[in-house]
Parts: sequence; C-alpha cells; structure tokens
Amino acid sequence: MSILICGSLAFDTIMVFKDQFKNHILPESIHKLSVAFYVPELRKEFGGTAGNIAYNLKLLDENPLVMATVGNDFSIYFDWLNQNDINTEHIKEIKTLFTAQAFITTDLSDNQITAFHPGAMVESHQNKIKKTNGVCLAIIAPDGKEGMMNHAKECKALNIPFMFDPGQGLPMFNREELLEFIDDATYIAVNDYEATLLSEKTSLCIEEISKKVEALIVTMGAEGSIIYANNKTYKIDPIKVEAPVDPTGCGDAYRAGLLYGISKKWDWQSIGRLASVMGSIKIQNKGGQNHRPTRDDIETIYTKKLVEENS
Repeated sequence: MSILICGSLAFDTIMVFKDQFKNHILPESIHKLSVAFYVPELRKEFGGTAGNIAYNLKLLDENPLVMATVGNDFSIYFDWLNQNDINTEHIKEIKTLFTAQAFITTDLSDNQITAFHPGAMVESHQNKIKKTNGVCLAIIAPDGKEGMMNHAKECKALNIPFMFDPGQGLPMFNREELLEFIDDATYIAVNDYEATLLSEKTSLCIEEISKKVEALIVTMGAEGSIIYANNKTYKIDPIKVEAPVDPTGCGDAYRAGLLYGISKKWDWQSIGRLASVMGSIKIQNKGGQNHRPTRDDIETIYTKKLVEENS
C-alpha cells in the first residue's frame, strides 16, 4: 500500500542580494518602482510540495506515489527522482508549458521578493486518482485549483482517507469550497497563519474545524506544533537546532512525518514527534531535498527526543 502525494513539482531559483532592499526601494517612489539587484549568489533547487514530501518519505523507507503535472523542461528533475528511486508513474508532462518555477531573491535581513510561475501546475486536473492502485492514504497539497478540488472529490468517492494541506494556495478558495474540503478531508494540516485565515474564511473557530476531521494539525515554526484529535490537544515541542540554515521545505518534511505515522497507525504524540524530527533535520540544510540522513540517523534523533520527554 502506498501514500499518494498530490501537489506541485517545481524549480526554485534562489538568489542572494548582498544588501538590504530598504536601501534601494524609496517609499516616496514606490508608485514608479524600477529597481535591479545584483545577485552574485544563485542556486537552483528541486522543490514543490509533492517533490519535497516524497523525498522525505523516501528517507523513511516508504515508496510514495507522486501525482503532478510538469513542463517540457523537467528532464533533469526526472533524473533526480529516478536517482532517489521515487515513483514517477503518475507525473504527467505538459509539452506546451514550463514546469512551475519560483524565483526568490533574499536580502541580508532575510526579506524576500518572490515571483512564481505556475506553468504546468495549472493542468493538475488532468491527473486522475482512479488510475492509481493500492493507495492507503493521500495528501492534497498546494497545486492547481481545479486539480486540488477534483482530487479531493476523487479521494472521497474512492474512500481514500486524505490530508488537506492548502498551504499558500488557501486564498484561491472561497468559503463554500473550503467548507467542502473540510467536510471531505480526514486530516487538515496548516501553519498558524493559515489556521487563522482558514478560520476567518469559513467563519469556523479552530475547535469547530477540528471536530469535523480526525485531526487538525497546526504548525508554529520554532514554537512547535499542536495536534487537535480525539477531543484532545497534543502539544508537540520543537527540536532545538543549534545552527538552522534554511526553512525552505521544513513544512513538507514535517508533513512526511505525519503521513508516515498515520499510515503506521501510531498514536498522535508519536506522530507529532516524528514530524518534528523530520523538520529539524531539514532546517539544517539548504533547499528542500539536500538533506541525506540515514534511517538510523532519524531513529537516533527520535529516540533522543523520546528520552528527553520522559526524563
């Protein structure tokens, strides 16, 4: 049985501006903005929610199925997925479009200016879940709007439990659409900002949303996370990291831990602990798919965390 990941595959082009934006953007001239930033540092990373989550599940010795639409420039990413033995059977190439791409410029104060081109992601509705086999659990992560809605309906029709992870795609949906996602989902995962936005857009408080699903997971960055399940609240403490490097993809690593634990029918405290471990490993590396812990490394950190909790 496999975990199905419906979401984006994207290239992240990350540039570093060795100054501060505020020194070059004049507030009084914002209405006629024309600026250029010299960026001597540039790196191109493999990213996208589906790619990042699948990569982390593979580190846990799972064999996830990735469902996504990509463009005619995806060949190097295909090679990467194959090198990591990640199933690409349900990745559909749209030959007339580019793969989704984010162009991110960061200044010395960690402010960011991002341009995002969705490309082939908007065609995600062309993929059909009914064409998969042996799926025990799914996640619907940020993707094309029509694709996300269709995949949720397919999961419900096929009795596949799924996690709704709207992420940065949450503003795309209106109240009625979000309420339908909540009614159909088995689990919901959001960060604290998205939780507030979801509550505002649906006119439901966090407690009301949590009662409509088996679990509502809210991440809070360095403050840890909270899992609302079984009419209880589970506080998941963060794992302290001495030298955090890059938060990109930490939420996806966390969600991989959630999916793994849920698929193994663990208790919620254990699921949250593993998710926290996966996020802490990722944040010590640049990009969403450059960390390479062994399964033993992950188990060692998990065990250390468990001992600390019980000491």
